[in-house]
Amino acid sequence: MTNHSETAGPFGNDDISGHDPSAGPADHAAQVTLRTPAELADALPYLLGYRPEDSMVLLALHDRAGRGRFGGRARLGIPANEEDWEAAARQLARGLVTGSERRGARPEGMVAYVCQEPGPGESGRDVKQRLTRLAQLMRTECGSLDVPVVEALCVSDGRFWSYCCPVTGCCPEEGSPMGLPGTSVLAAAATYAGLQVRGTLKELRARLQPWESTAALDQEIALDAAGMSLVPRILDEATRRQVAEETLALAERIIHRLAAAAPVSGTHPADVRDDGLLGADEAAALILGLQDRTTRDRAAAWMEGDVAGPALRLWRALARRCVGPYSEHAAAPLTLAGWVAWSTGDELEAREALAMALAADPDYLFARLLHQACNEGLDPEAVRRCLRTQSPSDPPERTTRRTDQPPQQPLAEPAQDPAPAAGAAADGRDSGPRPGGQRRRRSRSTARDDDRHTARTKADRRRPADSRPRSAPAGPTRPGTRGASTTRAISPDDTAPGGAPSDGVRTRPEGGA
Repeated sequence: MTNHSETAGPFGNDDISGHDPSAGPADHAAQVTLRTPAELADALPYLLGYRPEDSMVLLALHDRAGRGRFGGRARLGIPANEEDWEAAARQLARGLVTGSERRGARPEGMVAYVCQEPGPGESGRDVKQRLTRLAQLMRTECGSLDVPVVEALCVSDGRFWSYCCPVTGCCPEEGSPMGLPGTSVLAAAATYAGLQVRGTLKELRARLQPWESTAALDQEIALDAAGMSLVPRILDEATRRQVAEETLALAERIIHRLAAAAPVSGTHPADVRDDGLLGADEAAALILGLQDRTTRDRAAAWMEGDVAGPALRLWRALARRCVGPYSEHAAAPLTLAGWVAWSTGDELEAREALAMALAADPDYLFARLLHQACNEGLDPEAVRRCLRTQSPSDPPERTTRRTDQPPQQPLAEPAQDPAPAAGAAADGRDSGPRPGGQRRRRSRSTARDDDRHTARTKADRRRPADSRPRSAPAGPTRPGTRGASTTRAISPDDTAPGGAPSDGVRTRPEGGA
């Protein structure tokens, strides 16, 4: 239990060093002790790596020799409809406890947070009172799993309130002010360890979202023109390989261009600089070229070493160029961005980019497999080993395979031995669980027919008849577009979305993930 009078036993923070929470005291040369609700409130951004907004958060506690050590973290956005609060609290609690058990360390306790800024005409105290029921539901759901909540805090408008303080008059009704950012002992320890708090998730997502400026129209025109010239070539077996080579060569030139650019301070100025180094025609050619699965898989080999940073910047820039009716095309660059971020150790950006890729195209198998693997704490080295066997300069593989080949295992199944899973993630072939244990087997002609149909539908849909001319559709188009989801999933840190990959007709010329 936290001590509101600042004399109780400490909460040791183990997450600064990034070690397993089950590690013993001898494994840690330094520890940060959190004793009060104020210190717990201040610690939240450092434990998550960002400042949560409109969030319900649970932190697992593990008892080590009478000291509480932080373990996994789980976060969900606060549902706008109060009727959904109970289900969200249940999902959050069960997701974190299940994830902790899968890692062999069931938590002995929890710290709960609700974080939301006041709306128009509201004060922080009003937010605290409005979210009281949500905090109680989180405590109840954790208690039903025999994991007590030792502290529950509301953070709003630069202040915090405790829902667990038993002492009347101990905590002021107007809340207690948060400390100045970066002034706590934990902030100093995080800075010394090289950890940074990177603003809010909204700011992180803004780096990956399509343009909404006047420049978006020019990019859309470039995408229209590139679609009319590239899609027929991608569908033609005689020229498909040539398009792949052109796409990878162009990407490599731009990566070198980005690597040579002078550094600037701040994420937004850096993104503006990168946007200025990428032409609209270049971006259009890359976006459409990466819709081919084999081309995308070869580009994924730029995942480590000096090339990883510029490659990640390129994938971010391409995601920002998927404007207007081309929003679904962002699944490819977002998946590449998420993969490179995960490969280089940035799990926060990886989860966000992969979640956004699935929002752009929920059926994008490569993104689904990577998202699940990242959330389950698998080692990305297994995927890297597979991708190292095929560099971007290697000839592209066929996008189909013979029906007498043995099926590959899905990434989600062998958590104890992720090596076979890596192959499934890298090439995206027939991966993911199938109903009744069956797997899809596609003939060469069927795959080619699907490729031809889906490429045309992606190139020809979503345009009114009186707009700029484009080639006539060759088949039925899929009605409607997918809207981006604002709900985040959870796991030990955030959980992967459930469900098996869809068997529906693909919307890109790759015919696979």
